Amino acid sequence: YKVTTTRELQDNDTLAKLSIRRLVLDYDEKLKKDFGKQTYQEEIDFIVSHEKRNKFIRNLALDLKGNTLVLFNYVEKHGKPLFNLIRDKCEEERKVFFVSGDTQTSDREAIRGIVEKQKDSIVVASLGTFSTGINIRELHNIIFASPSKSQIRVLQSIGRGLRKSSDGRETMLYDISDDLSWKQRKNFSLLHSWERLKIYQKEKFDYKTHKVKI
Repeated sequence: YKVTTTRELQDNDTLAKLSIRRLVLDYDEKLKKDFGKQTYQEEIDFIVSHEKRNKFIRNLALDLKGNTLVLFNYVEKHGKPLFNLIRDKCEEERKVFFVSGDTQTSDREAIRGIVEKQKDSIVVASLGTFSTGINIRELHNIIFASPSKSQIRVLQSIGRGLRKSSDGRETMLYDISDDLSWKQRKNFSLLHSWERLKIYQKEKFDYKTHKVKI
């Protein structure tokens, strides 16, 4: 039962303002043609292990100002490699944390407390652990690194970044999707991004779409 909308809570200044950047990764034409019709899991395996894609996410996270939350779906295949990429290129004084289902609840709470005192940290976390139950007041950026079309999970994830920060800054959401379509064939990540777009439109969120060659 929904008593109000996120947008209404933003308009009356209860929640932080939200801006969404839909980043549609556009792959090489030959790759798209050769990709063919794959199962959902085959496509996911390709996406999360794609070196250029992961480096794009790393560079995005490192370039953003403020505390940043990078959300992923698969711990071993995606989360840990992403964390290692970010940590290895991050400046020494900048804190980078990793959170998954294996992380003790007390440790998650400790990380939350540390991040709230930081100005420029990065948390690489699984959707399962950070889409619910964790609120970080000083969170400025969220990156959706994995495809997801679940309305509940998407809205819960967005909610992680909508507690008003002490500096009053708006929250930026970077929604990453993948265009591997060829002619009439549409791939799962692209279709799921359209489902998320419907959520953003329904919730009256401000968004812009950018195509990024990869």
